[in-house]
Amino acid sequence: MDGRVLQERTLLLTHLRTYLEAPEHAHFLDDQLEGHQPGARQAAVLLVLFEHEGELSLLFIRRASTLRAHSGEIAFPGGSAESQDASPVETALREAWEEIGLAPERVEILGAMPPVFTVVSNFLIVPVVGYLHQGPGELRLQESEVAELIVAPLRALADPAIQRVEYWTRGEKTRAVYFFDYGTYCIWGATGRILAALLSILDTHDAGSSF
Repeated sequence: MDGRVLQERTLLLTHLRTYLEAPEHAHFLDDQLEGHQPGARQAAVLLVLFEHEGELSLLFIRRASTLRAHSGEIAFPGGSAESQDASPVETALREAWEEIGLAPERVEILGAMPPVFTVVSNFLIVPVVGYLHQGPGELRLQESEVAELIVAPLRALADPAIQRVEYWTRGEKTRAVYFFDYGTYCIWGATGRILAALLSILDTHDAGSSF
């Protein structure tokens, strides 16, 4: 990475650390649209940022087709909180290790985003954002849960041509549903909403075009 790109990347990471919530506050955040959800099941996902082929990229998984819930969908590594998890960060790191073999010590936690409540499955999902200074290393998939790893450049994900929003009504409430048609993959649902929120944060960065 040349000096100019390194400087731009440093500025972008500083921007994320500034705009994201401190990880220790993640337990106290509410979904900004759905409000407080005290009865929701707790979960966390890890948004993995790293340099890939000269571009800042984001790591997704395609869930195994044999899973009962959300089979075959594109997601971030993550899952339900367990009793031994002291925080959403621990949940996200543990799940990323179990699902894709990402070593926790490779991850610099930049912060957390406001949680996303899933109306149908009753989960409150905390997105935890991490950066891999040395890349992901050698990964191994938990094949019972993960069918494929997908690495997508942020520049491509931010292209308005692949984005669309639909408005779905459930009960008496209408909600925006975000879709990203990245190649042959469709990113939507909670993952789409989290991705849209991350891109919105990055869009406020002066060097946003330096993805």
